[in-house]
Amino acid sequence: MPSPFPGMDPYLEGTEWPSIHSNLIEELARQLAPQLLPKYVVRSVRRFVMDVPMDLSIMPQTAVPDIGILSIHEPASIYSNEALAVSPPLQIPTVIPEKVPITSLEIRDVAERELITAIELLSPANKRGEGYREYNEKRIRILQSRTHLLEIDLLRKGRRPPMQRPLPEAPYFVLLSRAEKRPITDVWPIQLEETLPAIPVPLLPEDDDATIDLQAALATIYDMFGYGYLIDYTRSPEIPLEGKTAVWAAERLQQAGFKRAATPP
Repeated sequence: MPSPFPGMDPYLEGTEWPSIHSNLIEELARQLAPQLLPKYVVRSVRRFVMDVPMDLSIMPQTAVPDIGILSIHEPASIYSNEALAVSPPLQIPTVIPEKVPITSLEIRDVAERELITAIELLSPANKRGEGYREYNEKRIRILQSRTHLLEIDLLRKGRRPPMQRPLPEAPYFVLLSRAEKRPITDVWPIQLEETLPAIPVPLLPEDDDATIDLQAALATIYDMFGYGYLIDYTRSPEIPLEGKTAVWAAERLQQAGFKRAATPP
């Protein structure tokens, strides 16, 4: 069962994203491995970042003054049953940071084990809060080295990697920083109605680029792991679409046979 969308599927950006992330990273590694051997190897690397769950909300409460003045007509006994009564406490969940696994890819040359290219598939955890700060620190270290950096951002929410000029309006991006071209970065803005591009993966100067086909990789894991059976396309996506994009997506789903396609907000 293929996805009803020609490129990135916005319904994959919610609850299913951790699974999508890990499976897509491994599929990209499978694409790269035969192109790289025997001079290079590609390996997945896992690290943990602290993230605050964003699905908990702090509800506004009625304002209560810190100090009040009461008019007392008759003093009450401090031993009365009324004075001893205690209201039951409210039960409200607190926000607790949690460790979130983040997996990326590294391409190293076999002879020296040098890190040649780092490939990052961004997750919500490194697009917000402490995870964003941690990711930027790692990103700066790479940009100050001889390592190429390929960043794949298939999430509409969260902060983008910092650039000297604003990125164009687009829901998804791929950014490639070649070590020899810095600070110039190759940027692929990707619209929802477009297929995901094939992206060059730079190696050492004497070797031609490898290539990853993002669309083929996403389609492969979508079918292999049955995401189409888990997603209800008759409802709005967990990360809502807006404006013309929402209208286009609703029409696309109707054309694909989902008769109760979500209407735009």
